Amino acid sequence: MAERISDAEHVVMEVLWADAPLTAAEVFQRIDPARDWSDRTVKTMLGRLLTKGVLAHEEDGRRYLYRPTVEREAYVAGESRRLVDRLFGGRAAPLVAHLAEQDQLTEQDIADIEALLKDLRP
Repeated sequence: MAERISDAEHVVMEVLWADAPLTAAEVFQRIDPARDWSDRTVKTMLGRLLTKGVLAHEEDGRRYLYRPTVEREAYVAGESRRLVDRLFGGRAAPLVAHLAEQDQLTEQDIADIEALLKDLRP
């Protein structure tokens, strides 16, 4: 994926990753009303995502059906790698240490990390 997805565009992608294909109106209906977006805003986001190549659309009568062209897991993997590379020199341990130092790890997070590490060991 060449261009990054903005935070607002990511909201639209999450809707389509959860359920696709959808029309613009269906995407609009699934956006949290607290965002106070108009249907025009959603259509703008869909247009940007089409231009970026992360969405495709097909005609369905007089409307378009939108679907992601990139899997959510692939997107998350790429964004995670970029974050770790940019902020932590490509190493995950300093990221976890940073979260721990900022008291941002819950007991459940720690248990999950411990279980993951245990599964990674031969």
